[in-house]
Amino acid sequence: MALRGPAGLGPGSRRPLDEAVAVVEGREAPALVAAGGAPEDEEEDDGRARGLLRWDGFSAWLHCVCVVGFDLELGQAVEVIYPQHSKLTDKEKTNICYLSFPDSNSGCLGDTQFCFRFRQSSGRRVSLHCLLDQFDKDLPVYLKKDPAYFYGYVYFRQVRDKTLKRGYFQKSLVLISKLPYIHFFHTVLKQIAPEYFEKSEPYLEAACNDVDRWPAPVPGKTLHLPIMGVVMKVRIPTCHDKPGTTQIVQFTQQADTNISVILPTVHEVDLFRCFCPVFLHSQMLWELVLLGEPLVVMAPSPSESSETVLALVNCISPLKYFSDFRPYFTIHDSEFKEYTTRTQAPPSVILGVTNPFFAKTLQHWPHIIRIGDLKPTGEIPKQVKVKKLKNLKTLDSKPGVYTSYKPYLNRDEEIIKQLQKGVQQKRPSEAQSVILRRYFLELTQSFIIPLSPPQLRQFLPEEFMKTLEKTGPQLTSRIKGDWIGLYRHFLKSPNFDGWFKTRRKEMTQKLEALHLEALCEEDLLLWIQKHTEVETVDLVLKLKNKLLQADREHLPVKPDTKEKLRTHIDAIILALPEDLQGILLKTGMT
Repeated sequence: MALRGPAGLGPGSRRPLDEAVAVVEGREAPALVAAGGAPEDEEEDDGRARGLLRWDGFSAWLHCVCVVGFDLELGQAVEVIYPQHSKLTDKEKTNICYLSFPDSNSGCLGDTQFCFRFRQSSGRRVSLHCLLDQFDKDLPVYLKKDPAYFYGYVYFRQVRDKTLKRGYFQKSLVLISKLPYIHFFHTVLKQIAPEYFEKSEPYLEAACNDVDRWPAPVPGKTLHLPIMGVVMKVRIPTCHDKPGTTQIVQFTQQADTNISVILPTVHEVDLFRCFCPVFLHSQMLWELVLLGEPLVVMAPSPSESSETVLALVNCISPLKYFSDFRPYFTIHDSEFKEYTTRTQAPPSVILGVTNPFFAKTLQHWPHIIRIGDLKPTGEIPKQVKVKKLKNLKTLDSKPGVYTSYKPYLNRDEEIIKQLQKGVQQKRPSEAQSVILRRYFLELTQSFIIPLSPPQLRQFLPEEFMKTLEKTGPQLTSRIKGDWIGLYRHFLKSPNFDGWFKTRRKEMTQKLEALHLEALCEEDLLLWIQKHTEVETVDLVLKLKNKLLQADREHLPVKPDTKEKLRTHIDAIILALPEDLQGILLKTGMT
């Protein structure tokens, strides 16, 4: 599998944007070298480190950019990778190759955009220069990056070309990132992919240089991000935002005349467009996602499959979906056998598939959604029915939700009437999405409120059940049904396990932060007068570890608290004999 990258993007280089633009305009011929070729081999480790530092701005947003083409002998192959030093294992490259192309039966002529998610190879070394960790703590839990997975954002083009042996031009431009900013990266691809297919590698080099100059993806800040002559204005949500609100800052025409694209969201998909064929059953699907039930979405193309899977994952927001989900999954995926085996029960995962082969392979799964083509905004497809799984034919099933699941909650007829009225009045899809998103949000919040009071002791399900009579969702939701049964099922799910561990970690970190603040107010010099040298040295080492932990785990500690503690440590060390001072000053950090 040939990997290439531009010489200008190699380690240690810093090509200015005007030079990159000169390349695009044909004033300079691009020089491409094979990955692992002479330029990198000639550099020592120090040079490689300088190369990584040069790409810190880029790495905060993207891991790399790949171009995947179709080779007559090899099939799909990674033709180009940017920056050149980006590390991908052979397994990761293979997954990217197969996931970047629609299945042949999809018949995606023209341009198609979709998203996939794949498991990171084990043993991968984390980049020392990656800036993402420091921002992760301020993100809502559902937007935090998963260290075990990459996202791939694809712009695929397939057009007739008689000059090529296959008769078709087939190529994908793919952004690989740890960030789940679906709407944002699809918008970036819309800006650069069409021109890339016309201008090729030099254009991509200039675009990567633009990304490298972007400000870091800091939650809560309004960011202006220039990309090839277009400026995008975005705001990444924070964990402090009120759920369900869009926080993009309003602007005046005079102040922002250079803004070309304003994104009200970085991560949300068109919820109503995705739920439209099944909105009669949206509440049942919310239950299935909440409970982490195995779910397959069978769709005619990767764009329909990925949008629908992402909409399902999004429907329990602000809860995080803690199980695995694959917006587009193929028979070539490295986890194919793991997820399709019949020797054990299907795992807790949502799979989006397009190959008819899956209808046979996954027909033992308990919940299957089969959808037809998603209609453009304004066109409403016929509502699908819920059918028993025994009616699922191998290859030619009609659209429908195939499940034997009996919902715990009664169907909310009010939201159905509201959405149906919107359809009749030709209400825009964006407005319908707002209504549906608010409905899901209120449903999730009503469900989660009774669970929210913090408790560090062991969680006792039966004790919790007794509290529901006074604090249950009946206080905030109009929906009737077997809420107790739904809670019992939820407490056994991966989503509850993930939620509980996250809440416990948050509370533990808060207690650690309060402990640090309390230490700052103590007279530690008075304390050491009453203790031995050994105990004093032990105290210094423990305080240093506390500071390291505060930085490593991003504890919610005020900057002046850490500074005060450093001053305390220095004062304690200076009160010790000189030989101990020398040892302690070299140990850890002060």
